[in-house]
Parts: sequence; structure tokens; C-alpha cells
Amino acid sequence: MAITTVSNPRPDLVSGGQVLVRITPSDARSAVHVSAGGHDVTRAFHAQPDGSLLGLVTGLRDGPTDLTATAGHGDRASVRVVNHSITGPVFSGPQQKPFYCETTAFGLPPATMPLCSAPTQVTYQYKNTAGKFVALADPASRPADLATATNGAPYIVRIERGTIDRAVYEIAAPASGPATPSPFTATPGWNGKLVYTFGGGCNSGYHQGAGTGGVVNDLFLTQGYAVASSSLNVLDNNCSPIISAEAAMMVKEHFVETYGPVQHTIGWGGSGGAIQQYDIAENYPGIVDGIIPGVSFPDPITTAGPVADCRLLNRYFASADFTDAQKLAVAGWNSYSSCLSWDATFASRATATDSCNSAIPVDVRWDPVTNPHGVICNSNEQFANQLGRDPRTGFVRNTLDNVGVQYGLDALKAGQISAAQFVSLNASIGGLDYTGKPVAARSSADPKALDALYRDDIFNSASLGLASTPIIDQRTDLDLAGAGNDIHTSEWSFVLRQRLLSANGTAANQVIIANHPTAAEQAAASAYELDAMDRWLTAISQDHSGRSAAARVIANRPHDLSDGCYLSATQRVQEKLTDPSSGQCGALYPVAENTRMAAGEGLAMDVLKCQTKPLDFGSYPVKFTSTEKATLKQTFPTGVCDYRRDGIGERKPAGVWRNYGSRA
Repeated sequence: MAITTVSNPRPDLVSGGQVLVRITPSDARSAVHVSAGGHDVTRAFHAQPDGSLLGLVTGLRDGPTDLTATAGHGDRASVRVVNHSITGPVFSGPQQKPFYCETTAFGLPPATMPLCSAPTQVTYQYKNTAGKFVALADPASRPADLATATNGAPYIVRIERGTIDRAVYEIAAPASGPATPSPFTATPGWNGKLVYTFGGGCNSGYHQGAGTGGVVNDLFLTQGYAVASSSLNVLDNNCSPIISAEAAMMVKEHFVETYGPVQHTIGWGGSGGAIQQYDIAENYPGIVDGIIPGVSFPDPITTAGPVADCRLLNRYFASADFTDAQKLAVAGWNSYSSCLSWDATFASRATATDSCNSAIPVDVRWDPVTNPHGVICNSNEQFANQLGRDPRTGFVRNTLDNVGVQYGLDALKAGQISAAQFVSLNASIGGLDYTGKPVAARSSADPKALDALYRDDIFNSASLGLASTPIIDQRTDLDLAGAGNDIHTSEWSFVLRQRLLSANGTAANQVIIANHPTAAEQAAASAYELDAMDRWLTAISQDHSGRSAAARVIANRPHDLSDGCYLSATQRVQEKLTDPSSGQCGALYPVAENTRMAAGEGLAMDVLKCQTKPLDFGSYPVKFTSTEKATLKQTFPTGVCDYRRDGIGERKPAGVWRNYGSRA
């Protein structure tokens, strides 16, 4: 006999006082008795078509409880579950305080901080024949303009909102009638699969958030998928993939306890939503089974380097004699507007208060004189439990570093800037202090922060869960889009690919597909990629070959699924995508670099703080004057980056499912 927790495969991390459990008897004819902490809970279990028993065990106290199943002839199985509060934390560690509630943004009653709990609310919508979602007061009614979903069911959607882990969660699922969903019987219209959505951005937290990754989505619902998300799955509300992983685990657990077992869960979302998918699949495998990250980045820490660079470059170029072409050569991207956009939209996240959300009152925010213990809005605040605080400043330990970085090195080698320009740029660019203010000195990362970033895989090494995760990287080409969207440049997809290759010897589990940012192409790409991922995961689940998880992922990738690009909404080319660009797709969707690559760092961008080597003036393709040599020696007193060596603090990660504590 076997007993397993279904709503959360990690029995030590269940929450909310209940857990869905499956018992598989060794003899289907034997009567099974089940106890929880010594109390008989047999009546909670229901026979399933496969011969197993499924039961929702409720009333769990916080802490450990032994669940035991017994049958005739001494058959016995047990599992110890450890329950945690529905308000969290479960594994993310001490929660931020203060924490400002925003339940009213979702139509829920006002809540009390810091737990921000609100009663669960269920509403219904239907899609009409005009293609709009409309409120439905009575789910048993059938409006005259009710549309039919593509799976043939009446297009009615049950929407549940409530609070879990201090976040507002949302669940949307097909609902053919008013019956309350049950984990023991199939819900009509639901295909048994879940899409979990993640929202973008990256910010410090301290508030609940006014939106989720979005759940009322026609692409998913019309095919019978259920959709779930929460406000702490939006990285702009919380820039910690660890906290996001916890919220997603808890919301998914609640979903399974409401609707029943899920065949597989597909991650979905772009930008910061892509970061969460990549990082959750890497460090907390099993929450999502396959991921479809859009306009992706590998993790918040890697991305922050070029963002800070852009603030410094823009400040320098404002008074320097560089042409637009020279600025572009130094920055590396297809358009220098990408650097302007980073500075305008996200560089403020390295500051103390410039990016504070409006939900955080002005009078509680940090001020060095009037409120030195106030709320700090640096995006690294969400990593306080992992990185710790600098005792001198009270800020989370610094992760930014540009010591030894030779800005414009590739441009110098290509003859695009002069020796004098190279010297002036590097001597003048400076760095950011702990408050995010530009200063003359270069930024230097805290060694303890570096150790934690590599040890805990916050810097995504792609060596853990990602090695066996199916990935379709949805690369909507925004390199030249302008208006802030052009921060989503294409090289980032290949940064993650190179990490997969370096760590695992293969990146065959990652597919990159490029498309233009038109509504038609985005719709075509999304529909194809969702279908392909569903087929991929289904094939993996049916593979009982005994191969390793990573081998099964690669072996079961659909034959029609590979790298490629859309020439139009109706024409997709299958072709290996590379950086640097090549082939038909490369000509249509050219991949460029970024500030760090243009300064000599490799494609994996796996060096957060470089080891240095002495200046060797004979290695440059130009001759420096004696004054310029002296300036460079002063600029790089410990030498310049040696990217042939590992980064300072670089080490193998300690493993998956890192636990930072369950105390609030």
C-alpha cells in the first residue's frame, strides 16, 4: 500500500490546514482505514476509477501530523505532513513588514495589515457571441448570446478570488453549471490541466499588489484549461522568485484541493514573468512542469548589471563627445534606445526610494536623516533573507559590481571609438553607491552577497531543475520597439541557453521561437506554443522507459517543435537560432549584445564580479599615450576583468528547495 500527498508533493510544506491525499491499496478488495494524528478520517476518502482512494484531510494543526492507512493482513502506509499557516511563510523566511493591503483593487473587502486576509469571493462570467467576457449573476442561466468554447462546453467561467500567503490569488476555470467543484469528481469542461501565469516588472515589495498575472484568458479557457495566479506572482510587486515560488506552490495546492489532481501545469508570462518561470523551474522544480517564458531574462541579478550600466553610460554621454553610432557600439544593443529605456524604466530600482509603489505612504519611506529605518525600495530588498543586510548601511548587501569592467572594449577593438574616448569613458563612468546614487568610485559587490547568490542559485546557473524542464522561449522581437519595450532584447534568451549548455552539456530541452510584435503573429505563436507544450508534457508523462528525467524531456519533444521564427502569422520557419545571428531567422531577427558582452564578457554572463589580470598595453590594437596609460592604471588599480576565469565567489549551487524558514 502507498500513501502520497497530491495537492502538494512536498508533505513537509503543506498549508491551510488541509491536504489532498491518495491511497493506493495493495489489494483493492481490502477495507482501508485512515487516521490523521490518531483521529479516524476514513470517511473523507472516495474510491477512484483507477482503484485508488482520494481524500481531503482537513483540520490539520500547524506543525507535523502523521497520516496512516491500514488494511487487512497488516498492510500499512504512512506519511508525515507538516502544515503551515495559509498566510505564510512556508519556506521563504521572515516576511516583509510593513506590508500594505490592496484587496479592494480586486473587489474584495478592505483588509488589515500585515496579513491582509480577506474572505474568498466566487463570481461567474460568460463569453458572449460578440467575443466579450460578461458578468453572469446566475451560473445556471444560459444567456441567449452565450458562446460555446472550442472544447464544446458552454463558455461559462468560475472565478475565485481570495488571499493566500498575504497575496490576492485568482483562479478561473470552466464551469458548465453552478455546482461547486469537487476534487473527487471531474469538473465539466475542465481538461484537467492548469496554466499558471506570472506578471512582469521587478520591485522591492512591501505591498500586496493590485494585479496578478491574469486569469481570464480566452486562449486558455476556451480549450478547457484552468488558470491561476496571485499578486505575489507579479515581479513588480515582489522581485523575489523565491517568494513567488512559495505563493505559486500554495495557490496551486489550494487549486488541487478544490478541483482535484492536475495532469500538468504550464508556466506562462513575459519579462519578469519569464524570470519567475526560469527561476522557479530551476530552484523549486515541480511547481510548474513546463514553461513558456516570453521576452525572457535569466534572473533579476544578472539583468541588474546592464541596467546600472545604462544609468552610468547615459550620465557620462550627456557631456561626452560620442556620436550616436559610438554610443551604440559601446552599449552593444541593436539600438541605443534600449539603454535609454533601461535608465528611464528600471534603473530607479537600484535606488533607496525612487521606485516606491504608491501603496507605500511617503512618510514611512527611508530618509537618511528623518527616517533612517524606513521602507527601502531597492529591488534587492526582497532578497534580505538570502543575502542579509550590510550592518553599516542597513541596506541588503550589494550585488552590483563593475570593478575591472572595460566599457567599450569591443568598440575599441573594432576601431569604432578612439583610445582617448576609451580612456575617458572608463576613467569617468564610476558606479552606484548603496542608495543608487552615481559616484566616482566603481560599484563593488559584497563578498557575502556573492557567496549567497551562487550558493542558493539566485544567480540562475541552469544546472538544477532546468536541466529536466521543457522550455519554449517565446521571443517576441522588441529590440527596436521603442517606448520602453526595447529593454526586452533577444540576447537574453541565448544567455540562458549558454548556461544550459555549460551546466548540462546540452540545451535540447530549450526551444526559442521568434516572432514580430504584431497581434496576429503573437496570437499565432502563443496558440502554437501552448499546444506544443501540452503535447510535449503529455508525451513525457506517458514515457515509462526508465530513462532519466532529463533524457525523457529531450526524447519526447514533438518533432514539429524546434527553434525557428515566424515570417508571418501563417508561416513559421524551423531553423536553429544562434547568437551571433545566422540563417533566414537571423536576418529577420538579428541578435545583438549588451553592455557587459560589449565589454568582453562571454555569452553566459556568469561572472557577477570578475577576477582581474594586470593591464597589458600590448594587448590593445591601439597605442596609448603615457598620460592615457597612467589614467588607465589609476582607473584599474587591481587590473581589468579576466573573463577566462570564474567569477569571484562562483561555486556550484547547494541544491533545490532551499528553505529560509516558516516564521513570519
